[in-house]
Amino acid sequence: MSKGRLRKLFPGGNTCRGFYSFYDYIIEPDATRIFVIKGGPGVGKSTFMRKIGEEMLNRGYDVEYHCCSSDNGSLDGVVIPAIRVAMLDGTAPHVVDPKNPGAVDEIIHLGDYWDEKGLRAGKAQILALNREVGRLFKRAYSYLAAANLFLEEVRGYYRDTGAFNAGAFDRLSLELTHDIFNGKPRQTDNPRARHLFATANTPDGSISYLDTIVSHLKKRYIINGDDGTGKTTLVRRLLDAAMMRGFHVEAFHCALDPSRVEHLVVPALDVAVINAVEPHFYKPHNGDIVIDTTACVKPVADSKMLAERDTAREMYRRCMEEATDFISRAKKTHDEMETYYIPHMNFNGIEARRQTVQARILALAAEAAGK
Repeated sequence: MSKGRLRKLFPGGNTCRGFYSFYDYIIEPDATRIFVIKGGPGVGKSTFMRKIGEEMLNRGYDVEYHCCSSDNGSLDGVVIPAIRVAMLDGTAPHVVDPKNPGAVDEIIHLGDYWDEKGLRAGKAQILALNREVGRLFKRAYSYLAAANLFLEEVRGYYRDTGAFNAGAFDRLSLELTHDIFNGKPRQTDNPRARHLFATANTPDGSISYLDTIVSHLKKRYIINGDDGTGKTTLVRRLLDAAMMRGFHVEAFHCALDPSRVEHLVVPALDVAVINAVEPHFYKPHNGDIVIDTTACVKPVADSKMLAERDTAREMYRRCMEEATDFISRAKKTHDEMETYYIPHMNFNGIEARRQTVQARILALAAEAAGK
């Protein structure tokens, strides 16, 4: 039996708008089963999900790991698409409560396996550390908001100087739309868009899992070009074109500004459209089509304007560095908080519960295979 394919994504992100969640798009609300895992820091939620994910991968199932933007070594969710089963971390900042309790969703409370008396002995320290985590993230989000302002200054350079050629950009958009969709039969009259992140601002800086999302597809359109030359506008136009033509899509949003769509996947066509820019550069493979949007702008020779743009770009990078530092400090503080939980957990009991849940998922897989 060959091993399944693993895709890594981020369902939430640390953005210029604070923590931004796409958790409602992890799996459809009418899924076969959704296990919502509750419990404090360090109680083993991520390990619980990862072990089951690894078991399903080894059994040949494709699996999605939905990674945590505040701790990129941890998981916020695991999805087994073929059997429409998901496990989700239901704790803050992405609180998840059952939408269809019993019929689809159920809660697994790992708090059933802790010694409450032991935890209460560290109450004052836990509360203080929790407050500090909140303060550090608040500072991080201020710097991310500032970074986005400076990046908008960079993006506005070609528009404000009149260098952007809207007509040339429209022609490029139409040509690419025709190339991707011409002659393709409509998939459905009720297309759905699934929204997630391929990249996140994490304690280790910007981390991208784009390769796990697009590398297996048959065709990739890679968009190159400077900031402000219309790359995300082009991706958004193609997203709208796909849905108007009846195709389900996956839209992957900007890690800094979630209102912007950076990448598009059209699963039925085995096609991806990729905005290849820092921090998610993508090296073309054989057969990839590369589009350069700088063909839609005229060179600007004004040295003062060039200097202004370069200063704004440098300020953007400095703000991103500060934001990363605060996110990193928040993780270290959160790790310290975990030390007050770990000694008071019954991990043997949690492992037994995990094996029970895994057996139920395998039974659901067997049932699906028998249909």
